[in-house]
Amino acid sequence: MPFSSPDILFTNARLLDPASGLDSPGSLLVSRGLIADHGGSLGVPDGATVVDCGGAVLAPGLIDLRASLGEPGNEYRETIDSAAEAAAAGGITTLCALPDTETPLDDPALLQYVWRRGEALGSLSILPYGAATRACAGKDLSEFGLLKEAGAIAFTDGTHAIGNARVMRLALSYARAFGSFIVQHPEEPDLARGGVATEGEMASRMGLAGIHPAAESMMVARDIALARITKGHVHFAHVSTGAALDLIRQAKDEGLRVTCDTAPPYFDLNETAIGDFRTYAKLSPPLRREEDRLAVVAALQNGTIDAIASDHQPRDADDKRLPFAQAAAGGAGLATVLGVTLARVHGGDLSLLDALALLTCKPATLLGLETGRLTRGAPADLVMFDLERGWKVEAGKLPGKAQNSPFDGRPLEGRVMGTWKAGKRVFG
Repeated sequence: MPFSSPDILFTNARLLDPASGLDSPGSLLVSRGLIADHGGSLGVPDGATVVDCGGAVLAPGLIDLRASLGEPGNEYRETIDSAAEAAAAGGITTLCALPDTETPLDDPALLQYVWRRGEALGSLSILPYGAATRACAGKDLSEFGLLKEAGAIAFTDGTHAIGNARVMRLALSYARAFGSFIVQHPEEPDLARGGVATEGEMASRMGLAGIHPAAESMMVARDIALARITKGHVHFAHVSTGAALDLIRQAKDEGLRVTCDTAPPYFDLNETAIGDFRTYAKLSPPLRREEDRLAVVAALQNGTIDAIASDHQPRDADDKRLPFAQAAAGGAGLATVLGVTLARVHGGDLSLLDALALLTCKPATLLGLETGRLTRGAPADLVMFDLERGWKVEAGKLPGKAQNSPFDGRPLEGRVMGTWKAGKRVFG
């Protein structure tokens, strides 16, 4: 990333660093794109640009553990440029890109292409996942060694579950050998096939084919058993049911290498959001019953969940303007991940530091990154936001190309005022 010049002094900020527990008023100095110092009162270096935060929060830039990009192959849905615009507006400075694009990231050259496109932007670090299997088809393993050498942050088939137990066992073993891990979409494919909503009263009333919640917990149970056999690390993405979270909690207590994330729809919405056949709320996994939403909130509180990811799935308007059963699943989430997470702070479910930890230092630790902390000498990836400023999610007015937000019409408190990447202002 290019260095920012001149130096920048942030003053009158509420400095928040979940990694160290810092929450105090103060100043922060950026020099040559790095955090040089922070404290209660810092002098203004000669020639420095002063940014008066006006009491707003200044925190590490967000690390998005899981997002899909349209490029390469589906640029009509989203490009890397448009995703970077939405990410900057959402306070995201590092994004982990899923490999199940139209042209899957199962080739080192494609992985390098995505990474270099991010570097060229100068506003967002894009860390691509390598496809766990060729073409994300769940059959033959990809070349883990070559993909890791090319920069794969970990391995996954994205929104496709690795359904074959033998393939998953091999994947966990190979990933362990390369010091990496497997991210699994926890949904038993045969049980979920053809379903479009959570099985139950609501799906029945709407005449929709259901997916039993056990499809998630069954896959989680299987892969925990495989992690026990291989001593590999499995990470479960967008966990959405209480039963699956109970299994993950037990596996952690056993000392297995098991981690997980969730996404804002699963702690902010329930299955009633698909009422009137609202396709913007058609997601994968589908929105769950209220009891599962509450279980996800509890798992955020007790530490079972390791991170919050945007789970960004860009869709074109034509993908959603279809009967519910035929519409594409997925929701845009880059611009809203912080605001919806802060709703749990305003609601009293999480402290501000705990909420931000799930978006910064915790995913950084999982990925082995230096970012996500206000550490002297670390890259000056920063977000400034007003915790109390209200705004409304409006599809059609969101930054970036993807507008398919399941939160369309949702009022939120907490708005990003500025984002900096390596000391360079990229939003606000």
